[in-house]
Amino acid sequence: MTKLYEATVLTQASLPNAAWDLTSFLQNAKSQIQLWGGLLLMLLGAVGLVWGGMLLIKKLMANPQSAGQQQGWGTIALLILVGGALGSGGWSLISTIGSGGQQTITDLGGGTVIVQTVDQVSGFLSGPSK
Repeated sequence: MTKLYEATVLTQASLPNAAWDLTSFLQNAKSQIQLWGGLLLMLLGAVGLVWGGMLLIKKLMANPQSAGQQQGWGTIALLILVGGALGSGGWSLISTIGSGGQQTITDLGGGTVIVQTVDQVSGFLSGPSK
């Protein structure tokens, strides 16, 4: 009779490094806050989209005499546009907008703006030339 022996090798599962330093803590906190914040923005975007849709239907069905008690068309359009953008974009949309603002501030602080004084502009004080 033939005996079959199975060889089993016990291997330890590779576990992630448990870093307990301040840098790892702050990096993990940043990513968690971005996740939660993005989900909250998406939720608020969906609420804005629904609310804008309700106001749109209400305004379209309203009596013309009650027009002063309703939201304006601009408010309704902004609710729908911003709600839709936040509902689909969430954190990435806000991050992209913030990156554009950061680039503008960096450009302003990095010497991109050229300032000329009145003395440097020829003919400014002499008036129009004839």
